[in-house]
Amino acid sequence: MPDTPPSPEPSGAPTGSEIGVDTTLGGYLAYHNRPPAFHGTDGHPYTVSMEVEQTPNPLAPFSGYLVFPRWAETGAGIVGHLETPILLEEASRGELEASLGALTLMEVQALLEEAIQRQRQETD
Repeated sequence: MPDTPPSPEPSGAPTGSEIGVDTTLGGYLAYHNRPPAFHGTDGHPYTVSMEVEQTPNPLAPFSGYLVFPRWAETGAGIVGHLETPILLEEASRGELEASLGALTLMEVQALLEEAIQRQRQETD
């Protein structure tokens, strides 16, 4: 009996080369062309964006952090946001974006939870 080629994977299923490509923030943004969504322990839906600012430090003139826009439950618009403190400082914008992009989605979720906890402490 002749060998038959494997049947194609179901439509929308990741291929071997795609598995794991979206486990980091940068990989997710590149692959899906949109930010990942998260559900916070405060019950609100969030997305995330990488932010880069220039600093006066000549050795690390770029700093970066994450902003978590909070969406209305209906998804109709942004109703607030949370952010991390400065996470990284790098010598170039490209290095900083690569470093932020290398954060795993699990790390991003943990940073969101830390931001939620900081907000809770500030409002108590």
